[in-house]
Amino acid sequence: MLDNRPTLPPEIARRRTFAIISHPDAGKTTLTEKFLLFGGAIQMAGQVRAKGEARRTRSDFMKMEQERGISVSASAMSFEFGKYRFNLVDTPGHSDFSEDTYRTLTAVDAAIMVIDGAKGVESQTRKLFEVCRLRDLPILTFCNKMDRESRDVFEIIDEIQENLAIDVAPASWPIGVGRDFVGAYDLLHDRLEIMDRADRNKVAESVKINGLDDPKLADHIPADLLAKFREEIEMARELLPSFDRQSFLEGHMTPIWFGSAINSFGVKELMDGMGEYGPEPQPQTAKERQLDASESKVAGFVFKVQANMDPKHRDRVAFVRLASGHFERGMKLLHVRSKKQMAVSNPVLFLAADRELAEEAWAGDIIGIPNHGQLRIGDALTEGEALHFTGIPSFAPELLQGVRAGDPMKAKHLEKALMQFAEEGAAKVFKPMIGSGFIVGVVGALQFEVLASRIEQEYSLPVRFEPSQFSSARWVQGSKVAVEKLVNVNKGHMATDSDGDTVFLTRLQWDIDRVQRDHPDVKLTATKEMMV
Repeated sequence: MLDNRPTLPPEIARRRTFAIISHPDAGKTTLTEKFLLFGGAIQMAGQVRAKGEARRTRSDFMKMEQERGISVSASAMSFEFGKYRFNLVDTPGHSDFSEDTYRTLTAVDAAIMVIDGAKGVESQTRKLFEVCRLRDLPILTFCNKMDRESRDVFEIIDEIQENLAIDVAPASWPIGVGRDFVGAYDLLHDRLEIMDRADRNKVAESVKINGLDDPKLADHIPADLLAKFREEIEMARELLPSFDRQSFLEGHMTPIWFGSAINSFGVKELMDGMGEYGPEPQPQTAKERQLDASESKVAGFVFKVQANMDPKHRDRVAFVRLASGHFERGMKLLHVRSKKQMAVSNPVLFLAADRELAEEAWAGDIIGIPNHGQLRIGDALTEGEALHFTGIPSFAPELLQGVRAGDPMKAKHLEKALMQFAEEGAAKVFKPMIGSGFIVGVVGALQFEVLASRIEQEYSLPVRFEPSQFSSARWVQGSKVAVEKLVNVNKGHMATDSDGDTVFLTRLQWDIDRVQRDHPDVKLTATKEMMV
């Protein structure tokens, strides 16, 4: 966050583009709902498990997500909040979809980490947090479910500091926990926030207080809780650092808010914090140079492709993060990979599952571009400059299975379906050099179920996955001669991926060691940068 950066045009400076990350069940979808509620984007927050069509959560639109109550695909939502424009990218919390989440984190400027007050820092949170650290993303923390029996506040903060090696500065402090939870004290603005348990969609009442000795506190808080709260605050002020925006923007410190998303409590303060302290659209890195958000020419990159958002039309929407400029509908942009001009005539903005045409968008915004497969993850769109954005990862799958169509006559349809999912980034698809059929690779087992259910729904094609003799895959790098030599000796292990790149399928670590021994001039890699 260098001070010598040019100042951003006001329209760009008011943008806040962020993701919400958490372990499954920490309450991320509920928090997303409440963000939309306070942003005026939806009138009634739907509960994930509530009954009836009317209360389906608005941000989960794939059929399987609605049935299971988990968010599988990251969706993007834009809404106004006060003077800010929030672009919220929802990430799948389920560990089996980590790759989608990692890619989403390349498109945002900050992250909100949701922690369950009873469980603290869980494994999945740790993994996602590491990706944020790699990118030095500023992180705001929300400790959820304070209205249930939760752990000691100091314990939770210690755990975050130890596990995640980051300073934690309390932005609010809870008063009481579980059944006795009455609200929180806003340390950044000296305000008392009282929770209303009766109406879950009502915004909490806020009482302006002059410091902690104000007699008004006693009107709102039972005496025993007040004494304990004053004692805790004194300890907190001695033991914990106070909030420092610079340190937060550099990724060394996280402010923490306490609340209960389901009771709409603490959510607004968290949103105010994101607006007030969160980063404005940051520079993006391309192979050629760094791109500043204030540049006048439009440039952006695709970080996600979602197929069949509208099953009737077989369309795909490429999610594009605008890195610079002011985009207007109908603009012609250069698709860098194919070197072709593309007229973007029907870009969409998302308000959960509803879309509306985007007449314009600015750096920091996320727009959807419907297309028939021209756009892939990692693609750059610019006003003419050949840029290649870096840092969008593709990981080697950890689970491989063969796949067959229930009806052998439909093998062609299956190939089309698989290629579509490969481009969407939902799975890796390998075509072995010997034999027919395909091998599908994923990061987590639940993805096989999702794929089978989607192929059946979207292509009316029952398929079955069967065990494969291979356990992992590595991309092959090296000179043409060296790669051909490797291929000729190991035909049974070789395949190509959906981009046509050569892949070595392995059964055991021994296979990899053997190749490295016998073919020292070939490199096997477990990640491939999605650059085009």
